[in-house]
Parts: sequence; structure tokens; C-alpha cells
Amino acid sequence: MKKLMLLFSLMFIISCSNVPVTERNQLMLVDESEIIVSSEKQYQDFLKENRPLNNKNSELVKKVGKNISAAVELYFKGKGQEELLEGYEWKFNLVEGKEVNAWCMPGGKVAFYTGILPITEDELGIAVVMGHEVAHAVARHGSERLSHQMAVQTGANLLNLGLSNVEIPVSSDLALQAYGVGTNLGILSYSRKHELEADRLGLIFMAMAGYDPKEAIEFWKRMSELSKNEGNEFMSTHPSHEHRIADIERYLPEAMTYYNK
Repeated sequence: MKKLMLLFSLMFIISCSNVPVTERNQLMLVDESEIIVSSEKQYQDFLKENRPLNNKNSELVKKVGKNISAAVELYFKGKGQEELLEGYEWKFNLVEGKEVNAWCMPGGKVAFYTGILPITEDELGIAVVMGHEVAHAVARHGSERLSHQMAVQTGANLLNLGLSNVEIPVSSDLALQAYGVGTNLGILSYSRKHELEADRLGLIFMAMAGYDPKEAIEFWKRMSELSKNEGNEFMSTHPSHEHRIADIERYLPEAMTYYNK
């Protein structure tokens, strides 16, 4: 057992990194560059089964995505951290689906489902979601969650097999789950900590792109109406809408410094 605990301790020490922008410590057992390469194939596989739409709404999603991604690149350039976006090739697609869902894979591969459009309502609402989902990717939340899932799997393997011949497998299904792909209400699929962190960064990105970050409050009020019977915050993996809106109001002064500069 002492050897097992020592191995886990070494694994966690060696694999710690910091979230870009906020500098929060995070566990990272995966190579982000390899995950970006893998996500390209996963994204193409997804689009084969979910043909991208080509209409007025899809053009709006692409327009907002282009604006947000340009703001993200400008933000990291201003911080002297352009290398954190190495390997990113932005892609934005709208697909048919009743799910209230949108996600961004590592490397900037974004998908919106038509089911979320009634909640976004317009370009501003799409910018709220786009900024939030892109923030998840650049903060490496998907890879962090994948790392936690892998750590759990590795722990089970260690207990079952001992300390020899242990591998840390990364299955496609596990990776897709980590990015919220195929999950209803996928926009709510990350942990409370990740969600609030993405809210904060998303406000900055949308503000830099020229979108009024105050719209985020209205968007989450509409989400609250949609899921008013969702349950208690402490029984969920995401913040209550009241908590979320309160935090967004707290983040707004910071975001507004980036708006209309």
C-alpha cells in the first residue's frame, strides 16, 4: 500500500500544471498536443454522423466563432502566451439536434446543436455560449477531466494488477465524454469549478470580440427557466443558476474593461 501511495503521489506531482490565465493548479496526465491531434479525427467522425447545416443560423455561428477566436488569439498574444494555442485550427459548425448543447474540443473544434438556439435567441446569446465553450478548451478543462477519469481507471488497474505493467488507456468514448460530446445539456456537463472558470474567461473573450458581456446574465436567466426543476446545486456537477448569475455579476466589472476598448 505504501508503494501504491508513493506511485500516486509521484504521478500527481509530475503531472501538475496551471490553467492558462487563472493560474489554478490542475492535474494533467495527457499530452495536450496529442489530444489536439486526436480531437481532429474525433471531430471529423462526429461530423460524418451529424452533417453540418448550411443556413442562416450556421453562418451566424461561424461569424460569432470567428470573432471570439480572434479575440482569444489577441488575448493570449497580449499575455505573451501564444504558444498555448499551438496546434489550434478553429472550426465552427451547427448540427441538427434537440440537445441544449454546444462544445469545443481541444484545438478549437466547435459544434452547436440547433436545440440551443431558442435559448441563445440571437447573435449576442450565441456569443455567450461560444465564449464559454471556447474558454473550456483553452483552459484545458476537457483534458483535465480526462486526466481525472484516467487517474481513477489507473487506480483500479493498480489495485487489480499490482504495480507492474500498468498503462493509462485513453479511449475515444472516454475522451468524448470529457469534452461533453453527445451529452444532453452538455453546456452544464463540467464541474462547478470548471463552469465558473469558463464563465469568467468567456465574459472576457466575448467582450474583446465586441459583444456586451452583460448579455450573459440574460442568457442564464433563460437557462434557469428551462431547467427550473433541475435540482439542488450540491446534488449536481454544475452551479445553480442563481449562483452562476451572482458570480457573473461579480466578474462583469473585469470583463467590461475589455469591452469597446
